[in-house]
Amino acid sequence: MVEQAIVLAKRPHVIIATPGRLLDHLHNTKGFNLRNLKMLVIDEADRMLSMDFEKEISDIISLIPSERQTLLFSATMTSKVEKLQKASLINPVRIEVSLKFQTPKTLVQQYLFMPAKWKDCYLVYLINEFKGQSVIIFVSTCNTVQRISCLLRLLGFQTSPLHGQLSQPNRLSALQKFKSGNSNILVATDVASRGLDIPNVDLVINFDVPSHGKDYIHRVGRTARAGKSGRAVAFVTQYDVEAFQHLESLLGYQLPQFAVEESSVLILLERVSDAQRQATRQIKEVDDRKGKRSRKQTVDSHENKRKKVSHD
Repeated sequence: MVEQAIVLAKRPHVIIATPGRLLDHLHNTKGFNLRNLKMLVIDEADRMLSMDFEKEISDIISLIPSERQTLLFSATMTSKVEKLQKASLINPVRIEVSLKFQTPKTLVQQYLFMPAKWKDCYLVYLINEFKGQSVIIFVSTCNTVQRISCLLRLLGFQTSPLHGQLSQPNRLSALQKFKSGNSNILVATDVASRGLDIPNVDLVINFDVPSHGKDYIHRVGRTARAGKSGRAVAFVTQYDVEAFQHLESLLGYQLPQFAVEESSVLILLERVSDAQRQATRQIKEVDDRKGKRSRKQTVDSHENKRKKVSHD
């Protein structure tokens, strides 16, 4: 905050900020205000308004001049974005460069249908098929990120995990390893589906079918960027058929199937099953160590409080 306050005192022409930190400075940094603001830009407007930033953005709007230019950028138009548009813009102009569920023409989209029990096996098979290429694997939970990352590392793949429970330095480290090519596989939640500039991604794997169509668009949008070609493959099990059919209806067409001989996949079954057991054991050991540290910190905290009370 102090370093930023010093920079703000120099009256920069452009300020790039998260809503919460900007409000902190508006309330607490002496001499800082936005009374002369000429332009407000809200990037990823739909995401900003669907998370916990709606109040902060409303507070910021109340503290800046009403006469300004406002730009809202969003890959998808939600009702909340339209609401903000009506509330804060005068005679707005809406510019659309694509349809809501349109994907690049250079993107090859396919699906793989498989039994849920062999899902990991199909994943390893597909990565082997595209060995050496850069791959982002999207999953639904942080735990699945850790499990898949551990599994693939045990099988000899250079893999980086990326999810919301990692510290910011660890997130940046994982991203840098992937962008530099030190690891060619990034296993991630939807935290990686937006706002990341990764120039070269050859393949996007939707290991878990997203529950919302716009999440699918953002995920596959990590490849086939700026006119380049790319491929996206969705994993569909017997439990995902309804969600996948809904996704196809939003896209307006049926995805072709990625051709795979099941017998070729199951050659890997024994090796993958062994790696699954090792991954489960390793993750449990890590969780146990974290649990012991947490319990020790709690005991130490209680002991310190007891000593303080005794001393008083």
